[in-house]
Amino acid sequence: MGALRREVSHWRLKVLAAGLLVFTALLVLRAMDLQVLKQEFLQGQGEARQVRTVQEPAHRGMITDRNGEPLAISGPVETVWAHPGELLAAAERLPELARVLELEPAMLRARIETRADREFVYLRRHLPPEQAQQVSALGVPGVALMREFRRYYPHGEATAHIIGFTDIDERGQEGMELAFDGWLSGRPGAKRVLRDRHGQSIRDVAAIRSAEDGHDLRLTIDQRLQYLAYRELKAAVQAHQARGGSAVLVDALSGDILALVNQPGFNPNNRVRLDLSLTRNRAVTDTLEPGSVIKPFTVASALETGTVSADVELDTAPGTMRVGRHTVRDIRDFGRIDLTTLISRSSNVGSTQLALETPPEDFWRMLDRAGFGRHLETGLPGETRGLLRDFPTWRRVEQATLGYGYGLSVTPLHLAAAYTVFANDGQRIPLRLVETAGDERRPEDVMSRGTARQILAMMEHVTGAEGTARQAAIAGYRVAGKTGTTRKAIAGGYASDRYYSTFVGVAPVSSPRFVMVVVIDEPDDGVYYGGAVAAPVFSTVVESALRLFNVPPDRLEAPELRMAQEQGGPRS
Repeated sequence: MGALRREVSHWRLKVLAAGLLVFTALLVLRAMDLQVLKQEFLQGQGEARQVRTVQEPAHRGMITDRNGEPLAISGPVETVWAHPGELLAAAERLPELARVLELEPAMLRARIETRADREFVYLRRHLPPEQAQQVSALGVPGVALMREFRRYYPHGEATAHIIGFTDIDERGQEGMELAFDGWLSGRPGAKRVLRDRHGQSIRDVAAIRSAEDGHDLRLTIDQRLQYLAYRELKAAVQAHQARGGSAVLVDALSGDILALVNQPGFNPNNRVRLDLSLTRNRAVTDTLEPGSVIKPFTVASALETGTVSADVELDTAPGTMRVGRHTVRDIRDFGRIDLTTLISRSSNVGSTQLALETPPEDFWRMLDRAGFGRHLETGLPGETRGLLRDFPTWRRVEQATLGYGYGLSVTPLHLAAAYTVFANDGQRIPLRLVETAGDERRPEDVMSRGTARQILAMMEHVTGAEGTARQAAIAGYRVAGKTGTTRKAIAGGYASDRYYSTFVGVAPVSSPRFVMVVVIDEPDDGVYYGGAVAAPVFSTVVESALRLFNVPPDRLEAPELRMAQEQGGPRS
């Protein structure tokens, strides 16, 4: 019996030992499989869960005015992202995460569940620092922060139509942000980082590509004048209950655009409530028939071709004129007038007579060289060329109406460019909005120096006691300009109660420095003439420009100016 027990015990030991040997062999084989045969696969899987390639954002270049004043800057912000699988594993923490992110818990859960097969999903972008810190303090598995940049516009609505705006990824959408997106945006970098189970970066593993920041962009505008033009235009639009308006201020010597504004405007810092219908830069995209502001070119063309002499008198009685089936009318019967009176009183009949007597080719050439019907190439998105039909297609009535500004379409920017002709002795100065080195722009001859100076002298009477724009006058300075009050085109003809009110001016006359265009769209308070609606905006803005640029006064009628002259001349 004892021998039998010893035999059974010995057999059990053999079975146990064999089992242990087999188990040990299996462990060794498994270890070899993991450490040798599947080493690369497992290492890759491990790194995939801990090492990530992340993008390093490039800092978008700054946009400034001519004096270095920031107009568009990018500031660092935090964005919250998540690994859906890891976050769903801690689903019980979704409500507290949703509360900090100011999201509905059900919406947050649905967003994560529908993207459960991904490794990355945005939860909230561009958070304020304090809110981002609250998210980080929660320590929710699978949730992490990422540094991004957000575009900010310090002057808001005042510069919106020039600067434009970017989307949430800092890609330019309008204005100079769009036109120079490649120059401003730079090139993002990339690096490999080691992250913990919460998705937080522990350390950098390797740099793949360094980020290249974007370039800064310096514009020609002066922020002080830009804001002043914005304020005065907005006030005029509101005071006259107008539909909108545009204003362009130009340095007549260089062609630099110093201010360009539109109404209605928009706030580029509030993209959530952005109305895209308000983002259009009307000064460069919207056209109008210019009306009487074309008359100085009509007179200049007649003088240049020898159609009339500077001392001619025109008989405009009885204040109307038939051209085919079309009747041209003045606001009253001016009788016999000279060219100065034609411009200062804005006679349609006199302009029609000159236009019809001038050879069509010469009249067209004058308007074409002045920039009408051309792209001005300022770099602003949406810039239109307007419309100036070729002279062989003109009918007699079309040539007549062109004489007082109907039958062609222009933008406020076109008018600003064209009037640099009178400020620069007959040469049109190309406009620019971006300061560039080695600028190769060349002025274009439009008319002779003598003709340009004659027209400028005639336009000075427009702002005088007998002219149509007395409210454009600036104390201490001689001002020349021209008003325009144009009926708006509608289906089947022209509206009887809808107008564009326009004033274009040059100052100071003795040594022109500034050209400014003001257009008010549909003033609706019973006052609609350009001299009453648009001219006051010109006066206020250009007066400030003259002071800021230290342009000395050239009108010495005032007693204080006579005293200054006696003491050595006026001081800036």
